[in-house]
Amino acid sequence: MIQELQLRILPREGANEQNLKQVAARETGAHPDSILAVRVLKRSIDARQRTIYLNVKLQVFINEYPTAPEYSSIHYGDVSGSKSVIVIGAGPGGLFAALKLIELGIRPIVIERGKNVRERKKDIALISREHAVNPESNYSFGEGGAGAYSDGKLYTRSKKRGNIEKILHLFCQHGASASILTDAHPHIGTDKLPRVIENMRNQILKSGGEVHFETRMEGLILRNGVVTGIETQQGKIFEGPVILATGHSARDVYRWLDAHNIRLEAKGIAVGVRLEHPSGLIDQIQYHNREGRGKYLPAAEYSFVTQIDGRGVYSFCMCPGGFVVPAASGPEQVVVNGMSPSNRGSQWSNSGMVVEIRPEDLRDYQQYGDLALLRFQEELEKQCWLQGSMKQTAPAQRMEDFTRKKLGNSLPVSSYQPGLIASPLHFWMPDFITGRLSEGFRKFGKMSRGFLTNEAVMIGVETRTSAPVRIVRDPETLQHSEIKGLFPCGEGAGYAGGIVSAAVDGERCAEKAVHYINSL
Repeated sequence: MIQELQLRILPREGANEQNLKQVAARETGAHPDSILAVRVLKRSIDARQRTIYLNVKLQVFINEYPTAPEYSSIHYGDVSGSKSVIVIGAGPGGLFAALKLIELGIRPIVIERGKNVRERKKDIALISREHAVNPESNYSFGEGGAGAYSDGKLYTRSKKRGNIEKILHLFCQHGASASILTDAHPHIGTDKLPRVIENMRNQILKSGGEVHFETRMEGLILRNGVVTGIETQQGKIFEGPVILATGHSARDVYRWLDAHNIRLEAKGIAVGVRLEHPSGLIDQIQYHNREGRGKYLPAAEYSFVTQIDGRGVYSFCMCPGGFVVPAASGPEQVVVNGMSPSNRGSQWSNSGMVVEIRPEDLRDYQQYGDLALLRFQEELEKQCWLQGSMKQTAPAQRMEDFTRKKLGNSLPVSSYQPGLIASPLHFWMPDFITGRLSEGFRKFGKMSRGFLTNEAVMIGVETRTSAPVRIVRDPETLQHSEIKGLFPCGEGAGYAGGIVSAAVDGERCAEKAVHYINSL
């Protein structure tokens, strides 16, 4: 017999399978020896009160064992002799587009400017160790995209555009823990995600697709308003329709499109800093306990949002038990991001703390047209590089000092490996960002006592929250609004905001590309 239970239990009761079996026996009245297995279907933490509870949906197997797998799988056939679609970019949008193409019988040719996910790691290490940024292999460029070494968080608020459950199941099929199917805020971890990405690539190759690393698209091939292929920096031609999934940091792609009069539009972004606290302090605040999380709870998360002068101020990409990392993708840039290993076990917790910026807020940049926000990003990142002594050293300021417009010479110990340098962020960052951040911090400090503190450090700058440009596409065909055979895809095209939503958009673009190529 199988029973489903919706339970509200203490953290120690949900710590392991044996404890859950004991809870199940108590709730069902069954003898403990008759409960042969339990399966968690959904799990979340309720930390609103001083006593912390787990909300758990549990499947209980009484006198029988589970027979169905925890996740569903897709069978991928051989498409080596099929028509081809070119996929530019091997981030989540591109990888899931490629897998969907195979599922639908089309051969993907994946073009990735960066290195494979393992080789990337060597170049990423050099950023911290030698302050050297490889413009083709870094935290933004390479197999897996920006998410591969920036946490692997799978939570999304985008519920309407596609099958999110399928995306999570495909991650499990390629090696992710089945816990991502149950957790309210699923997370793979930067240490686990590379192997999952490799398995996806191996499936693409096994099915007859192609994957080309260190191959940068130099330009699209256009004939009479139709994309018929691409040319690479080596001069090689690949023919076929194009799914353009290059991510939000491929600024050369935006400039190429703009120079060739391919319609773009400026899109709002959010800009701010990485805010880093001791993880123990965040645990104390969020779990309402001086002892912190204790033995059975994970590193605590938080989420803040408010409105200041008509613009959103909010936390973004929260990384409990994580690290702040250097995310520049080119010379004369300092950009920061956050990541966490799967155990979320570091002594720090960080998040982006950002302010919403709309195109109309940047009147001094109107001369740059649709690339106005891109240009603003670039100038702020260069200013940060100058403040950081023209290295990957990041300018930083204690949180409370920032709100008081005070420069302190000392900084707390930080996870940011290239190093920090004390800097008056309140002075050189734009007023429309710093003023709103300061007011937002005061509000957040009132919401969570102890959050606004000089134990926390602000690290500049966080600019890559989303694409500064939208590549305009038809909402029905998902092709560019004026050019056939071009399918702008994912976060870089302005239609996603994270791993899962980019993956969903990749699948949608693949479906439309298959319909297009079969109609030719």
